[in-house]
Amino acid sequence: MCGHREDAEEVSQDTLLKVFESFDKLQDPEKVKAWVFRIAKNYCLMKRRKSVFAPERELSLDELLPSTTGEARPMQVPDDAELPDEQVLRSELNGELERALRELPEIYRSAVLLRDVEGLSTAEAAEVLDVNEDTVKQRLHRGRLALRKSLAGYLEVAK
Repeated sequence: MCGHREDAEEVSQDTLLKVFESFDKLQDPEKVKAWVFRIAKNYCLMKRRKSVFAPERELSLDELLPSTTGEARPMQVPDDAELPDEQVLRSELNGELERALRELPEIYRSAVLLRDVEGLSTAEAAEVLDVNEDTVKQRLHRGRLALRKSLAGYLEVAK
């Protein structure tokens, strides 16, 4: 939801700090999961608003190092359970899926992420997003359709 791993890590830290500071203000202990996600969503949105002029993508120093320098770059041990071509295809599909998720409008992206990635129930997602359950269902449906349309071209070529 934040768009960058570093931003997500910072938002996670801020969220946990806020949760520990405000835990005594929690009115309904059964809804702690939705409460934490709502705090995280708000921090993420604030972070994105602050970084309007930030570059689209920050390059990691690891990305800039030549791959032939074994000492400067950490060695990746391949997974024996998956063949290299399967790793490439999975990585490519993950990249396409991340791209498609980034292109979704915010209201649809947040519904899809909360329900399909984080596994929240419709009621919990509705509470986090501060909308009713029917709105979450509608946004989720439209978000999934948009993802399907966005990925259709890639999946046809991949076959």
